[in-house]
Amino acid sequence: MNNRQIELFAAVMKAGSVSRAAELLGVTQPGVSRAIAELERSLGFRLFDRVRNRIVPTPEGRLFHAEVEASFRGMDRLRASAARIRDHGAGQIRIGSLSALGSSLVPRAVRRFREMRPDIAVTLMVLPSRDVRDGVVSGAFDLGLAADEIDVSGVLHQPFVSPRALCAMPIGHPLCERETITPHDLAGVDFIAYVPEDRARQRLDQILAESGAAPPHVVVETIYASTVCSLVAEGVGVGLVSPYAVAGADPSRLVLRPFEPAVQSKSLLILPLDRPKSQLVRDFIDCLMAAR
Repeated sequence: MNNRQIELFAAVMKAGSVSRAAELLGVTQPGVSRAIAELERSLGFRLFDRVRNRIVPTPEGRLFHAEVEASFRGMDRLRASAARIRDHGAGQIRIGSLSALGSSLVPRAVRRFREMRPDIAVTLMVLPSRDVRDGVVSGAFDLGLAADEIDVSGVLHQPFVSPRALCAMPIGHPLCERETITPHDLAGVDFIAYVPEDRARQRLDQILAESGAAPPHVVVETIYASTVCSLVAEGVGVGLVSPYAVAGADPSRLVLRPFEPAVQSKSLLILPLDRPKSQLVRDFIDCLMAAR
C-alpha cells in the first residue's frame, strides 16, 4: 500500500467510476484499475464489486474510505498548522515582566499585539526580575523584561527603557510645594525605598552620599514600584518611582515631581540564549518598542 494507490482509490470513490477518476486525474484507466487491484491485494479484501457493468464499493471499501477521508482531514489540519507556524510562529506567546513595566507599558504592547494576532494566546506573568530571568532560561517564557541588576549569563539581553525616576508624594505633603525634589529635600523625610540589592536603590544611595545631605528616614522597603505607589497614596511616606509604574495610579491620591540629579531605573529585554526568535516573538518585540 502506498500513497498513490490511496489517492487513486479516493478519486474513484469520489468520481463514482474508474473512467471518470482517470479523466479527472489525467491518467489512463488501466493505470487506475491496476493501482486499485494492487491496493486490494495489499489490504486482503475487495474494495469494489461489479454490478451491471459498474463498480460499487463493498462494505469493507466504504469503511476503508471513511478512514482514508479521516487521514486526509488530518493532513489538511497539518498543512494548516504548518502554514500558521510558518506565518506566525507557535500559537501562544509567554511573557515575563518586572512590576514597573507590567502594569502599563507591557499591557499597551499586548493590546497592539492582540490587534495584529487575535488568534494567539498571550500569557503575561508579573514577577521579580530574577524570576523573570530564570523563567527565560528555563523556557517558561519566550521573552522577558527585567531590571538591569539580574545575572545576564545564559540569556541574550539588550537595553530596553531607562526612564528617569519621579518623586511620588502623598497629597498635602510639604514637598508638594516644590517644583523639583533634590537629595537635601529628602533629609529626615519618611521614605519608601526599594530593597538594598535593587540597582535604582543603589544609584539613589550613591547620589545621596555624594550630595552630603542627611539621608531620608526609610520606613518601608519593597521590591515593587506598584507597592511604592500604593504606600505613597496611603500617606506612609514618599518614594521614587518609574513613570511607567505610576501610569495606573490614582492621580487624586499622589503628586509627582522630577528628582534631581537623575536616578534612572534601567530595564533589559531578555531572550533565551539557545533558541532562535519565532515570528511571534519578533512581532511582540515590535509592539514593545512601539509602546515605549
